[in-house]
Amino acid sequence: MRTRRKTAHHIFVHPTAIVESHDVGAGTRIWAFTHLMAGAMVGRDCNIGEHCYIERGAVIGDRVTIKNHVAVWDGLSIEDDVFIGPHAALTNDRWPRSRNPGWVCLTTRIRRGASIGANATILGGVTIGQYALVGAGAVVTTSVADHTLVIGSPARRTHWVCRCACPLQFRRGRAECSACHLRYQRKALGIRCLTAATPGVRTVR
Repeated sequence: MRTRRKTAHHIFVHPTAIVESHDVGAGTRIWAFTHLMAGAMVGRDCNIGEHCYIERGAVIGDRVTIKNHVAVWDGLSIEDDVFIGPHAALTNDRWPRSRNPGWVCLTTRIRRGASIGANATILGGVTIGQYALVGAGAVVTTSVADHTLVIGSPARRTHWVCRCACPLQFRRGRAECSACHLRYQRKALGIRCLTAATPGVRTVR
């Protein structure tokens, strides 16, 4: 559970933005016509683009980038270093109706380092794994494993990807990233990174 914190005086808030939350981390930038409701939690050094809406109950980690025209609803948990592309649709209800007194908010998780492409749709209740990549326009109906690239509607895996987002080519269960040279091993339920990031090399987009 993220610790609640008062809004730092050294965040940037565009004059047209509405920021009602007191839980915004230092260094975060909030751009034009964005509405951040009371009860939403936003971490440090985030960049929230224009015309975004962050509902109460949403939890956003550190160094998260949210591009223009994205709504982050109650029940959304976004971990550190996540990228969300413009017009991505995040949801918290599988069976929506205009009036439903028995409605239960689903928890949708986007794990550390994952990226969501422009215009992708994420159904409520799924988990997007660490460093996963969701392609532009994809419709994600089931959870996505760590380090997986998924595309299409419904979204399907096409590649394993490195922390730096480069596709990996496995030979005899091992792969080395051609861009940042991290090494991986394929396991029964996914892949595992075998090496630490090289100092000075940026391995998280």
